[in-house]
Amino acid sequence: MKIAARKSAIPDSRAFVVKHLVAPYFDPNWHFHPEYQLFYAQEGRGTRFIGDNIKQFKEGDLVLMGPDLPHLWRSNNEYFDKNNDLRTRGIVVYFSEDFLGDAIQQKEEMKEILHLFHRSKRGLEVTGATNALVGEMMIALTQMKGVVSVIQLLKILHILSQSTDCHPITNAGYVNLNKESEKDRMNRVYAHVLKNFDKKISLEEVAAIANMSLSSFSRYFRSRANKSFSDFLSEIRIGHACKLLSEEDQNISQVCYESGFNTLSNFNKLFREITGKTPLQYKKECQSAQQLFE
Repeated sequence: MKIAARKSAIPDSRAFVVKHLVAPYFDPNWHFHPEYQLFYAQEGRGTRFIGDNIKQFKEGDLVLMGPDLPHLWRSNNEYFDKNNDLRTRGIVVYFSEDFLGDAIQQKEEMKEILHLFHRSKRGLEVTGATNALVGEMMIALTQMKGVVSVIQLLKILHILSQSTDCHPITNAGYVNLNKESEKDRMNRVYAHVLKNFDKKISLEEVAAIANMSLSSFSRYFRSRANKSFSDFLSEIRIGHACKLLSEEDQNISQVCYESGFNTLSNFNKLFREITGKTPLQYKKECQSAQQLFE
């Protein structure tokens, strides 16, 4: 993975851009850009990083993000194996706040959508009935052109602005301090952790990868991720544990050690702190939810 690079996605001749993505895995680069982004994951699973938030994602994940909010949908390791036939699919829409012109920001009719834009600076996860409706509308949007497509995007934004299914993702105090001049440093750390989280990872190890002293790296990482490296690593491991508990028929001890924890007591403690549930409670809730759809 490379630096959280600042990308631009919209040609000067377009009001917005919509893309249907099909690939073995989602873009593995931690990045940010000046446009708003609406992303709908149709196929594929992995870990989602948005600002200072880390969460497992799967089919149906739908997020609206404001400008310059760093993000990454990192597919699970098995998607990078050339010997399997896994793939990812998704729809992404890029647009700017003035995609209908500067004057629109001053119009009363746009007040609710402008408020949505303001809320999206923290990222908004879209759930429930709104998720299903907007997901279908985004699929339809990929087949539209011209004025019809602009109207469809406005309809989507109007629905999101009225919905109670849009939940903030990052902490309220999160600020993007990533700089392009810092090059690959943060992403070398991310890549190493995501590949080796099930093994022992020391602070000395990742500080060396970042080519920094222990104290400098600790301060640097906290300023960029809004959390300590230890907390970041724990969240990655607990996220993987949640995946195993929801998808695999494994006991709690197996999940504990496969997620990189050395003791069951520490695993149980951190799992409850991060998820608010014990591993057993989480596993039972997942099983109950799956039975509803069988």
